[in-house]
Amino acid sequence: MAGVNRTDRLYALVEELRAVAPRPRSARWLAERFEVSLRTVERDISALQQSGVPVYAEPGRRGGYCLDKARTLPPVNLTPGEAVAMAVALRRMSGTPFQAKAGSALRKLIAAMQADDAEAARELAGRVHLLTDVPGRVPMSRAIASAVTAGRVLRIGYADREGAVTTREIEPLGYIGKEEHWYLVAWCRLRDAVRVFRTDRIHAVSVKAEVPPARPFRAEDLDIPYGVVTQLSLS
Repeated sequence: MAGVNRTDRLYALVEELRAVAPRPRSARWLAERFEVSLRTVERDISALQQSGVPVYAEPGRRGGYCLDKARTLPPVNLTPGEAVAMAVALRRMSGTPFQAKAGSALRKLIAAMQADDAEAARELAGRVHLLTDVPGRVPMSRAIASAVTAGRVLRIGYADREGAVTTREIEPLGYIGKEEHWYLVAWCRLRDAVRVFRTDRIHAVSVKAEVPPARPFRAEDLDIPYGVVTQLSLS
């Protein structure tokens, strides 16, 4: 496979590991298979791991690299237009708790597509331009973005409309998204009640080791005086 570009090689590498999973392939075997150096194989494996592909190193004389087949996608039969449509939608994740995950999801999607469809999708994407004439959303800190899934108490400084900052310990429960802002829903220990915090007003976030008690997240707790709140569905 000498002369194959890196994108195609990464795709072929995943498919090779998928075909023999859960058995491993050694780095030397992969280097010979794809006609590259051992260093190139190691760099490719590292790139796949960083993009979220579940490739693991198995130690031992008969070890090597193996793929968690249950956690990977088979080739996805999306059209180039469908892939670009998803890329456009994922661009709207800027300033949300899912911005970083959107990027890794898109990389996984492209890596799982048939090579010719993925190339056609890249060509089509190069013909699409997005005009932005207003500043983007305020970047969200990693601690806030992972607050709900991390399952830890946060200590935050929160500014009200006048800019006065109070220090609070909160137990994250969920998120509410609007076009302009995102909000973190949490049990506020200062107020001893559920409160909604605008994420761009949260300052000096620190994650505590404490795991909070399980609390229900009910629709009636979302006392929103404007707009209609709808629950996100994956179906």
